[in-house]
Amino acid sequence: MKVSVITLGCKVNQYESQAMLNQLVVGGFTACDPKEKADVVIINSCTVTSTSDHKVRQTVHRAKRKNPDAVIVLTGCMPQAFPEDAEALHEADVVLGNSNRASLLPDIMKYLSSHQRVIDIIPHNNNQKFEAMKVDNFFERTRAFVKIEDGCNRFCSYCIIPYARGRVRSKPLEDLTSEINSIAENGYKEVVLTGINLSAYGQDIGLHLCDAVETACKPENISRVRLGSLEPEQLSEDVIKRLSKQKKLCPQFHLSLQSGCDETLKRMNRHYNSEEYLTIVRNLRKVFPNAAITTDIMVGFPGETVEEFTKSLEFAKKISFAKVHVFAYSRRPGTKANDAPDQITQAEKERRSHMMIELTQKTKEDFFKKQVGLTEPVLFERECEKGVYEGYTENYTPVTAPSGKNISGEILQVRIKEALSDFCVGEII
Repeated sequence: MKVSVITLGCKVNQYESQAMLNQLVVGGFTACDPKEKADVVIINSCTVTSTSDHKVRQTVHRAKRKNPDAVIVLTGCMPQAFPEDAEALHEADVVLGNSNRASLLPDIMKYLSSHQRVIDIIPHNNNQKFEAMKVDNFFERTRAFVKIEDGCNRFCSYCIIPYARGRVRSKPLEDLTSEINSIAENGYKEVVLTGINLSAYGQDIGLHLCDAVETACKPENISRVRLGSLEPEQLSEDVIKRLSKQKKLCPQFHLSLQSGCDETLKRMNRHYNSEEYLTIVRNLRKVFPNAAITTDIMVGFPGETVEEFTKSLEFAKKISFAKVHVFAYSRRPGTKANDAPDQITQAEKERRSHMMIELTQKTKEDFFKKQVGLTEPVLFERECEKGVYEGYTENYTPVTAPSGKNISGEILQVRIKEALSDFCVGEII
């Protein structure tokens, strides 16, 4: 039987999708592309915003229309956080939460034998351990994602994720070592460490994120280690110095900002202020030359005045981010911000989004211009047009370069010649 996975959301979901796909392949299924007809379609959902939930519903409906005879499995964050809403999606034959993915294969087999819907959502508990999960081969990818942390204890006032993911849980170092070694043996040159709250790695098992980075850097065949999204306040000066000793660690840091205004950050229940964030960025740039600082910025949070938004805008300009994901606040039932006063109109959120995107596009282009003239190692990923390949430098600058042969998966020295709005153009040395 053929199985495909449709992944919505973050890098952690991508990793978990691969793990589920591997689990079914070992169980006798054949993996196929989501564009193909399949006997089983798994939808790994995101629920970070109400828009995410809308996309989940659309995806479930579309998958059933395209594969009317297939087993449709809905799993991930949406069923875990909103089980009643997930159960109401009757096109889903199997509805599975985040806390018991090991039941995926048995639940599918149960449905195939009975043709009765299977609803299998188990609430998180505070004594959960990190879910045993290993992926050593990623279909059609040149870099390997490794989930090392799950859950979040922060309870930002706008965020449903602690309810969808439970409390902080960390992958034991011996398991990480085994997985990293397998990835290296399979020829991957870059590893991306991911987590729901990656900075919290090790809090539950007496370790630190630095321990995971050092472990990931050990295999000789691994050339690069990259970090996923980080909560900034964990990056003390001592931590940054320790990380800087790992020469394989890529100088790209995605530090979740959300707002450049202290008053807004306080209402969001974020655990830092703008001055602390600025200090962290400066400390990173001191020890990681040509580092790319990327982030997420939310606009239109309840109570965000024009003055507060202007502060956030000015702060983004001050930092000069290499890339920013700008998004408008979206109300989530079950969060404190959902019931907060002074909600911002959709029209005003769209106006502010446009202004922030326009500014941060300029800072991105300025960062690209600073790369011109440099010679950097580029990990090429794919042929983006005939005879032209696309890849990324260590600081995650996207670069295209011509080549007469297939160079996907290779790390090659590239001289960067030109900066365009969304990528740089180079030549292979």
